[in-house]
Amino acid sequence: MENLIYTIILLPLVGFLFNGLFGKNLPKIFVGSLATLMVFASFCITAYLFVNFDSNSGPVIAKAFEWFTIDGMQINFSFQIDQLSLMMMMIITGIGSLIHLYSIGYMSHDKGFYKFFTYLNLFIFSMLLLVMGSNYLILFIGWEGVGVCSYLLIGFWYSNKEYGKAARKAFIMNRIGDLGLLVGIFMIAYYTNSLEYVTVKQNSSVFELDSTIIIFITSSLFIGAAGKSAQVPLYTWLPDAMAGPTPVSALIHAATMVTAGIYLIVRSNFLFSNAPTVMNGIMYIGLLTAALAAFYALRQNDIKKVLAYSTISQLGFMFVAVGLGAYTAAMFHLMTHAFFKALLFLGSGSVIHSMSGEQNMMKMGGLKSKIKITHITFLIGTFAISGMPLFSGMISKDEILISAWAKNPIFWVILFIIAAMTATYMFRLYYLTFHGSFRGTEDQKKHLHESPLSMTLPLMILAILAVVGGFINLPHFVAHGELSNLHHWLEPLYVFDTTLPEVPFNTEMILLGITILMFFGIWFYVRNLYVSKGKLATSEKKLIGWEKLSAKKLYIDELYHALIVKTTEGFGHGGKMFDDNVLDKAVDFIGEGAEDSGKSMKKIQNGNVENYVLIMSLAIGIILIVNFILQ
Repeated sequence: MENLIYTIILLPLVGFLFNGLFGKNLPKIFVGSLATLMVFASFCITAYLFVNFDSNSGPVIAKAFEWFTIDGMQINFSFQIDQLSLMMMMIITGIGSLIHLYSIGYMSHDKGFYKFFTYLNLFIFSMLLLVMGSNYLILFIGWEGVGVCSYLLIGFWYSNKEYGKAARKAFIMNRIGDLGLLVGIFMIAYYTNSLEYVTVKQNSSVFELDSTIIIFITSSLFIGAAGKSAQVPLYTWLPDAMAGPTPVSALIHAATMVTAGIYLIVRSNFLFSNAPTVMNGIMYIGLLTAALAAFYALRQNDIKKVLAYSTISQLGFMFVAVGLGAYTAAMFHLMTHAFFKALLFLGSGSVIHSMSGEQNMMKMGGLKSKIKITHITFLIGTFAISGMPLFSGMISKDEILISAWAKNPIFWVILFIIAAMTATYMFRLYYLTFHGSFRGTEDQKKHLHESPLSMTLPLMILAILAVVGGFINLPHFVAHGELSNLHHWLEPLYVFDTTLPEVPFNTEMILLGITILMFFGIWFYVRNLYVSKGKLATSEKKLIGWEKLSAKKLYIDELYHALIVKTTEGFGHGGKMFDDNVLDKAVDFIGEGAEDSGKSMKKIQNGNVENYVLIMSLAIGIILIVNFILQ
């Protein structure tokens, strides 16, 4: 088994090295196929391990080598295969291989084709390292690796300065979170004398419930999670990250990298469950993030920006779940979100591909008859995220809503409103893009076409998963009175299962009925507004009131720019002035003084031996006289 574990993580690394070294001189089809096959082979091996994994035997540790020992603490370069890592590996390699396949068609005309696939393979390797590592140090290496890959892929079209700025913004904001993660790791090592998950879990009893130390450690870890998973206040990088090619948005900013924060908290549940104060803080941050991002998405016109804010909002749902202690619900929604959000992002890429690069929904419309496969699959993704009964998104989101009701009905109401906003902006996106009359240019209209099979096949597979993926975990109301399948499977990983009051079955059915009615009500309302009443936009109207605040994202970006960016630039300019006017002049003064003294000494050092003897004699005489006087 150890050889299979090593193979899973090494295959994408081989693809990265081969394409990076030789890809420039190889045919594009070979480069793309090799990169895709490496990830797909990793998926096949992962699926084999998944099917044959014995959840009762505990985690499988594959030790590659002993890395180093410090102060009695041994750090191994090893991998841990258990229920959680297998679940993440299936998502990373499965959806990753589909996105690689999609990219062959999407990036076919790009000059940097081989570099793109090189970066994608490196990203998959780093993400696998993050979730497969048996300790926090290997997790951190993978964590930083995906950060670097994110920077490279967001700024892939680096000739555009704005794209370069977006990549830099993502990199810097993630470094803020990464500092918190690193501090948390140091504190874990100090207090438990280990970084291995198994050992830290065993030693977690050293922390008293809600003690200052455990609050500090878990808060530090959460800062890292908030940065990587785009939670308030470290969320503004993710919408700007849409500057990268659309497959990047699907892979990094929907299905894998941004979920690393959720993985970190669930993996460290034995620490977080000891800090209920921090758990409550996570829940409130998740609520705020989900609400703000959903509000922003209501009046965005860039198709990818809507999906970006939707991703932030859905991540907020997951953080609410982990804050409630509903770890299984969080992981379940992480999985279904990977299905339907990857589908939506790739679908938007197919739309943009057919529109010759256009991303503004106000310049689209009437595409359902032109790109039929994209239209049908995108509609399925819209249904899934909006809450169509029995679709994957509805089932996983219902688990979180029920957990929120069990904690406090007010939380359920807030999440319910956010879910209603989600359905509203997604149906708005759908109808603006695919219905009504075409609002683009005549040249765009002439070139409208369906994407090639390499792009539509992943859409069809993801559409199927978006429909049936929810049944991987039986719906809460079906499994009433018993733990769900997924919870049974993940339960051995939890030290504490936060016990929420059980929601009566009748109450649960009423709440479910209300959410279903909400879905159909929103669908009817938006369809009536944009189709029946013919209000599909023909131009961008002047927005006022809440619509303007939504479109401008409450001016948070401008506020950040004024308070942080401008302040930092001001310190930079001040430092430059100090450097130019003080440090440089001080150095120049010293240099000029040395030069002037050298010129003065040059007159004495004239080569006349008599003068040298005279000066030496005078010096000796002065020394003798001074010595005689002092005695």
